[in-house]
Amino acid sequence: MFSWVRDNGLLYLKIDKFLEHDIKAYFTSRIGGVSSKNYSTLNMALHTDDSREKVLKNRQLMADSIGVNSEDFVAGEQVHGSNVYIVKKRDTGRGAVNYQDSISAVDALITAEQGIPLISFYADCVPLFFADPVKRVVALTHAGWKGTVKKIAEKTIMMMKKTFNVLPGDIIAAVGPSISKDFYEVDDYIINQFRLSYHELDDFVAAKGKGRYLLDLKLANIIGIQQMGVPADHILISDYCTFRDSKYFYSYRREQGETGRMASIIFL
Repeated sequence: MFSWVRDNGLLYLKIDKFLEHDIKAYFTSRIGGVSSKNYSTLNMALHTDDSREKVLKNRQLMADSIGVNSEDFVAGEQVHGSNVYIVKKRDTGRGAVNYQDSISAVDALITAEQGIPLISFYADCVPLFFADPVKRVVALTHAGWKGTVKKIAEKTIMMMKKTFNVLPGDIIAAVGPSISKDFYEVDDYIINQFRLSYHELDDFVAAKGKGRYLLDLKLANIIGIQQMGVPADHILISDYCTFRDSKYFYSYRREQGETGRMASIIFL
């Protein structure tokens, strides 16, 4: 499951099941960095209005703790789409020190390269981790409501299969901290988008009346992952809610947009 690590003032989650297979997977909290005010303190994202120098320092602190070079991180642009990208050695460092260098128009990253740390950023959206310990392939997927409607989790698994002959039954998946159903109220427009992609919404949508709904974005992605053939007992789920658990996490919705970002990180 997920367990907390405290190191030199930092507080972050590690995924123990991945580590058992010598695959390193982590999710940062908001604690232990140098950012201030709305970004206090471990803001990991360059696409916020936080100081670039502070974000780079935060990334360095985290990289030092987990044993990687902060200039080796590979990040996607994250546009709430469904594009999946295969990361090669030549991509090392893209998005690590400049947001403009991120891999364009991409919300999911896959690699089979040893030692390249993939990184993705969150403040309510669903962080998805994938690992095949047999073929030695890992992936990160950023799943907001738009990406979920576009089946980005399923597309990530499809790309792992197509490119690396990964068997879904071998995949271990993890669903990190994100906004929970109780705090994710949406309107008819969003639900109608889901109706175009899903035959059945009852499992992850609850009507409140007057055109308002509660949406379980975690569960929508879990259902999609299972439908791709990943066994239920291979899916690890964090119970933390980014909106509710304000001590540990940033929340875009709670802070009305002016906030930092946590990071998911995975590498072989």
